Amino acid sequence: MNAVTNNPLAATLLDRIERSAVRSGVIGLGYVGLPLAVELARGGCAVTGLDIDAKKVDAVMRGTSYIPDVPDGDLAALVAGGRLRATTDFSALRDLVTVNICVPTPLRKTRDPDVSYMVSAVEQVAAHLHPGMLVILESTTYPGTTEELVQPMLEATGLEAGRDFFLAFSPERVDPGNPRFHTANVPKVVGGTTETCTALATALYRRSIKHVVTVGSPKAAEMVKLLENTFRAVNIGLVNEIAMMCDTLGIDVWEVVDAAATKPFGFMPFYPGPGLGGHCIPIDPFYLSWKAKQNGFDARFIELAGQVNGHMPHYVVAKISDALNTRRKAINGARILALGVAYKRDVDDVRESPALDVMKTLQEKGADVAYSDPHVPVLAAHLWGGPHPLESLPLDAEVLEEFDCAVILTDHRAFDYELIVAHSDRIVDTRNALGARSTPAIVRLGAPLRAHGRLQEDDREANRSRRSEAQKAPRRLRRRAPRPEIPINSRRWVSVSVSDGRHRQDHSR
Repeated sequence: MNAVTNNPLAATLLDRIERSAVRSGVIGLGYVGLPLAVELARGGCAVTGLDIDAKKVDAVMRGTSYIPDVPDGDLAALVAGGRLRATTDFSALRDLVTVNICVPTPLRKTRDPDVSYMVSAVEQVAAHLHPGMLVILESTTYPGTTEELVQPMLEATGLEAGRDFFLAFSPERVDPGNPRFHTANVPKVVGGTTETCTALATALYRRSIKHVVTVGSPKAAEMVKLLENTFRAVNIGLVNEIAMMCDTLGIDVWEVVDAAATKPFGFMPFYPGPGLGGHCIPIDPFYLSWKAKQNGFDARFIELAGQVNGHMPHYVVAKISDALNTRRKAINGARILALGVAYKRDVDDVRESPALDVMKTLQEKGADVAYSDPHVPVLAAHLWGGPHPLESLPLDAEVLEEFDCAVILTDHRAFDYELIVAHSDRIVDTRNALGARSTPAIVRLGAPLRAHGRLQEDDREANRSRRSEAQKAPRRLRRRAPRPEIPINSRRWVSVSVSDGRHRQDHSR
């Protein structure tokens, strides 16, 4: 702590942090920012949350949480006790002594980083930067962002990082919906631009987080986050390719992975699925790939994993086609029910969800697409690429029987899988949600079709029965009747008012 005590501004800030006499700000009140604001407030800070979304600010001030990991009661108690407030007025920054930036950092269509949200947030901080302020960037980004982008913007005010103000990077590690790990008990990695900056950021986090890990620079801390998620993306890409390989070889990939996972060393199980989703894994590795290319390095593993994972929605559509083919049906004109549109189990987050890509592709191929998801009541047209918004259908026997195929894209615990099996004509299971259940109606990702896609005996009997009934009908009635429409009371298509902007809560992820 010698570096801190030798700087009067740093020593004063450290004293305030240790006495819980610090006013802290969090910019961006999404999946990362709101839980962090709550933990800082619990740790003794007087926290001001800042966001451009007035709806979020109003919800916070009412004590109403829109983040599943933050209970209403916890939020309301902190607001009522004066430990947490929210505002859209960024002039509040002038009264704060620490500020954490937790804004989205998406990719452009060209797969290069879109840092516009971050730049806007830093501009607001720079406008109100004052001596003794601690600024911590948490938004996931490419190595070098803190020192190459953020630091010059702040130092343009005439203040110097490490002397007049303090700057660090600490990657968020949020896993939405995880009941075991949350902001307070996940170790926090911190890297400051100077030793003093690292010490002050560490002191702040230790008020609220059980374990803090320091690294030698912001660039190292930035790389930590990208390694974590690139590790996952590459391994998921591997097992997705193994799944398609197993399908071709007539092997059940789920059986293979489960058996391999019994090895007590040298193996970590990853499971295949319809593609990558969320705010981290589909995006973060490409920050690293982009930065590597800027320095003449070709990140081949990352690019290959991206190709494999990006192909999975198309593979799922092919499996749906196989399932329909066992009924001598085409995708064009088929009624298909997507079960789950969130990117992962038991959350309401649809960002980058592969389910949306599957639905879009099915619709483009002429399918009549609807969905059921207990966590996502409405799906805007621009999110799934369809011609109109959709409303989640209730999952009951009547609804299931209206569709030619049900596709399990997200394995929510709230789904009644026995009901789904009992009342679905055909099922494509992309998550192994049905486990050991095995009927001719079930087609699983990464496993061969039973009887290699040929009609099963029960199908043949059903077809014979239909032909027999048709022959009994008057000749003029034998022409194929048009498909009945779904009853209005199932509310398949609805008109709703939705936000024009793409849903981009800041950060699995």
